[in-house]
Amino acid sequence: MNIAIDGPAGAGKSTIAKTLAKDLGFVYVDTGAMYRAMGIYFIDNGISINDKDAVTGSLKNILVEIRYEDGAQKVILNGTDVSARLRDEAVGNAASVTSAYPEVRTHLMDLQRGLAKKMDVIMDGRDIGTVVLPDAELKIFLTASSDERARRRCKELEEKGEKADFEKIKADIEERDYRDSHRETAPLKQAEDAVLVDTSDLTIDEVVSRLKELAGKKRNG
Repeated sequence: MNIAIDGPAGAGKSTIAKTLAKDLGFVYVDTGAMYRAMGIYFIDNGISINDKDAVTGSLKNILVEIRYEDGAQKVILNGTDVSARLRDEAVGNAASVTSAYPEVRTHLMDLQRGLAKKMDVIMDGRDIGTVVLPDAELKIFLTASSDERARRRCKELEEKGEKADFEKIKADIEERDYRDSHRETAPLKQAEDAVLVDTSDLTIDEVVSRLKELAGKKRNG
């Protein structure tokens, strides 16, 4: 069984998907982390994310893998664990820009689909239900207001001891929403058969409970 969770940045997709996968015994595939790993490669190698030819020309040198160690997902870029760097703002922006290139998406899609064919997976991203896993048994579109998503990001940064500028973070989120929704290739949008879940006023446990209920109905239906 495959569960696809889509939605904008900061809606809680990764946190919800990880918890749900653990509760259901599914494998969690963080597609956003895979794109972010590629963003790390472009940054570290001085490749301009706005230079499509340079980005696509370097794809042959990039191998992104997902491994599990002691139950924790590790994202491996060319043999190096880059998990600790995935949440950097610059990395997120690099992933958002370069994931709009068709060649970048194709490079990762085969791996993602291969995992889904072999095991029960929960996959989250921007176009899982519409493009990557259009036949997923359960599709969820997870969202939240830009204010709430900015508050969550500020809290996350402050807990790390970093400074957080609410207005700048909110502006970045809204800019990323627009870019992700208006790109030509696989834009962010709700699949026609996806269930819309707004997490603005819900706790993680409340959202997970709701999705477990939906998954149970699909499995038993």
